[in-house]
Amino acid sequence: MAAPSDSFLTGANIDFIEALYSRFLADPQAVEPSWRELFSTLQRDGKPLVIDGLVLPPPKRNGATNGTHVNGKSAEDMGLQSKVDQTIISFRLRGHLLAQLDPLGVPRPPLDHVADLGLTNPNHFSEAELNTAVSPLDTFDEARVPLKRVLERMRRTYGTHIGVEFGQIYNSERRRWLMRRMEYSENTTQFTSEEQTRILRKLTEAELFETTMHTKFPAQKRFSAEGGEVQVAMIQEFLELGGSLGVKEVVFGMAHRGRLNVLANILGKPAEEIFAEVVGPSDPRAYLNRHDVKYHMGYSRDLTTLAGHKIHLTMAFNPSHLGFVHPVVEGRVRAKQDRLGSADAKKAVVPFVIHGDAAFSGQGLVPETLNLSGLDAYDTGGTIHLIINNQIGYTTGADQGRTPLYCTGQAAMLDIPIFHVNGDDPEACVHVMRVATEFRQKFNTDVVIDLVCYRKYGHNEGDEPRFTQPKMYELITNRKTVRALYAEELATRSRVTAEASRKIYDEVATQFSDAFTRSKSQSLVKDPDHLQGIWKKFRGGADKDTPQEETGVSTSTLKRLLEPLAKTPEGFVLHPNVQKGVIDKRQKMLKDEENVDWGTGETLAYATILEAGSRIRITGQDTERGTFAHRQAVLHDQKTGKQAFPLGAINPKLATIVNSPLSEMACMAFEYGYSLDCPDAIIAWEAQFGDFANNAQVMIDQFLAASEDKWKRMSALTLLLPHGYEGAGPEHSSARLERFLELAAEDNIQVCYPTNSAQIFHLLRRQVVRPIRKPLVVMTPKSLLRLPEASSPWSDFATGTFKRVISEVDSKIDARKVTRLLLCSGKVYFDLVKQRDSSKNGTTAIVRMEQLYPLPETELKNVLATYSALKEVFWVQEEPKNSGAWRYLIEPLMNLLDENTRKAKLKYVGRPESASPATGFLSTHQYEQKLLVEEAFS
Repeated sequence: MAAPSDSFLTGANIDFIEALYSRFLADPQAVEPSWRELFSTLQRDGKPLVIDGLVLPPPKRNGATNGTHVNGKSAEDMGLQSKVDQTIISFRLRGHLLAQLDPLGVPRPPLDHVADLGLTNPNHFSEAELNTAVSPLDTFDEARVPLKRVLERMRRTYGTHIGVEFGQIYNSERRRWLMRRMEYSENTTQFTSEEQTRILRKLTEAELFETTMHTKFPAQKRFSAEGGEVQVAMIQEFLELGGSLGVKEVVFGMAHRGRLNVLANILGKPAEEIFAEVVGPSDPRAYLNRHDVKYHMGYSRDLTTLAGHKIHLTMAFNPSHLGFVHPVVEGRVRAKQDRLGSADAKKAVVPFVIHGDAAFSGQGLVPETLNLSGLDAYDTGGTIHLIINNQIGYTTGADQGRTPLYCTGQAAMLDIPIFHVNGDDPEACVHVMRVATEFRQKFNTDVVIDLVCYRKYGHNEGDEPRFTQPKMYELITNRKTVRALYAEELATRSRVTAEASRKIYDEVATQFSDAFTRSKSQSLVKDPDHLQGIWKKFRGGADKDTPQEETGVSTSTLKRLLEPLAKTPEGFVLHPNVQKGVIDKRQKMLKDEENVDWGTGETLAYATILEAGSRIRITGQDTERGTFAHRQAVLHDQKTGKQAFPLGAINPKLATIVNSPLSEMACMAFEYGYSLDCPDAIIAWEAQFGDFANNAQVMIDQFLAASEDKWKRMSALTLLLPHGYEGAGPEHSSARLERFLELAAEDNIQVCYPTNSAQIFHLLRRQVVRPIRKPLVVMTPKSLLRLPEASSPWSDFATGTFKRVISEVDSKIDARKVTRLLLCSGKVYFDLVKQRDSSKNGTTAIVRMEQLYPLPETELKNVLATYSALKEVFWVQEEPKNSGAWRYLIEPLMNLLDENTRKAKLKYVGRPESASPATGFLSTHQYEQKLLVEEAFS
């Protein structure tokens, strides 16, 4: 073999290098000079050998490993063994390129480098060499095996209906476990006839569910599983085996294709309910503007496996946006695992995500979510990814849909195996699921299965696929179903008779026929059962039906909680700005020398929630310190780099404040999912700047705003979105307040814009204390974080609750003289007060709307009634006229003024309409701000 190049010394070749190293340790003369020189140079007695980051085991002095004894062998023997080693490694690395994966029988394109590796060249070894006993490189227990047997095992393991990408895995333990698990079994399972019958029954259930749907509802879209029915048998195998390996709960996420089939045949949703949903409710008025299509709905139930293991199954609700349920599932699973809190929680609760091939390769959310899998704050112990590879996405083929050879290309970023399997070989598919399940439970990492199948119809049942894929659908039209093929195979092998297969078919057909009859005899359309278990004491519905709960906490309690948060951790040297701006300031607050600033007020909200036994989980790209360094929840020793989390000492198991990756969509989705299974907590996602939240617009539109209306699923996720015009430019000014208000309806969300530290304290506590559960969108400040006027005295924390409107009833302004009322939200309030004070204006009142939605109508009516001489009401905002709250408020404010007998006029004050949120020049911003403030008093 030639001298090793730098490109060869990579993780993909570590098994080959390890084999050579073993021979070198037994006899340095048994390896070629170039390798002998490398090993001799790098060898260290009793220590691991490191080559370009690869770590080989320490030298063993008791001879060669793996049964390899090469002392005294000729150069010819050495040359053959080297060629054998290279071929075995080639099978492990590239054998998947030989596998026949397409059930339609389309040949794989020729790949020249496969032949070059000797995998397909019949003349690579002579007849004499094939009969020579060689070292099998761990493919057998025996020390030496005829080469012919070695090659047969390699071809059966890697070159039939299963292809496996695992040679790229750096973790040697994982890679060796896979090699032994697959090679010693030759990647097959010897199923009993009972197990084969069970597989056949699941295939029959999957096929006949679709047949029933197609014949009874021929004009209805259902996104059938036909062509990929074997997924049902695979999932069933995962549950049966998983139950014996410690799985107690599974959260499924999947798109619409095959979803109804999985709901019926895995989660056990009664088929008659599914059929009834196809027809729709008997009274359409009962579902005006709510509910969702049948193939978006979720479900849950308890399953008892054949071995008696109990597993709770959940199918997550999701929209048509492919792949977006994936991080939601991960968040739900992590919440369940955290609630369990046991050492085996990650084995007990498993995420199982079913993808489409086009979405897995095309959606950027996939790598965003995969990237979370190994991070402490997001790790769920590994996800089973099952990709239903129809070999087409709508009408787009693989040649137009992806660059990598496989649709799984994005999964190669993780140190995990990727299985490819022919969907018309049920036993190969179920075997792969067994190996994948064992791997996940042993190593607690993700595993990916690429189920290569086809789609019997078009994108939906009303679509004509032959417009664009005539040759593919010529093959599909003439193809027998996987159930029929497997039944014939079992009969041929004398495993299950044709009569037995027919009996199963007739039983299942009757089962679905009876279900269809039941679906017509009674109304079975119903809302999901959502207020059970941990949700029993909470509710959704109208905000007006929920009283403002007392959220104050005594000053003595607050100061007690602040004391440890106002100390420098023992032995720490903090950054001077942190020491002076956070720790020392808090000491002054404890002594009543200063009011409580924003960061401390927010932190005290978390502290009181933790002490009461509820969880806090705050994540975001700069959340530990805060984008503007106001929070400093995690302290850093400037000398050693050590970290301290003082807030966590209150309740270590319930406190999480952690930085997230640079991802909005996946991270927000994860926290949304977490909130679905953790209602009695503050679960918050914080944007670095609110402007970047629109990277997660799908989560906001399809999940956060609409989930209660569509799916009866409630969430109390809090979004902390820094917002405010301070001259930082178009992408650092606006959290797009107007978009949240545009989505606001039926009390679906809360949109608030607090302006002082007591307000954020009460608002965060309200989110936990009240029984109603709604997403909370908070426009958080920037400069106000350190503005003295935005600080609050201790008394404001001790009693009361969040004020939806802050009026000036107790101010020096004489209400009887007020002729103009300025309504506003956020930072501009302080600019307006400053202008009024400087001009000594005594006829203008300024009122803050701290909650924009649900609109605080009662409080606003009371404000209007306060000013008997009122003639004008100005809405003042920093945002352009087509942004901010103005267009949302016009109609309700006009209605309120119409109800007021004084008929005050309504006017807008703010920046003019603009296609861009803000100017890019500080001087221009300051000029604009000056104009709008002056206009408010003109």
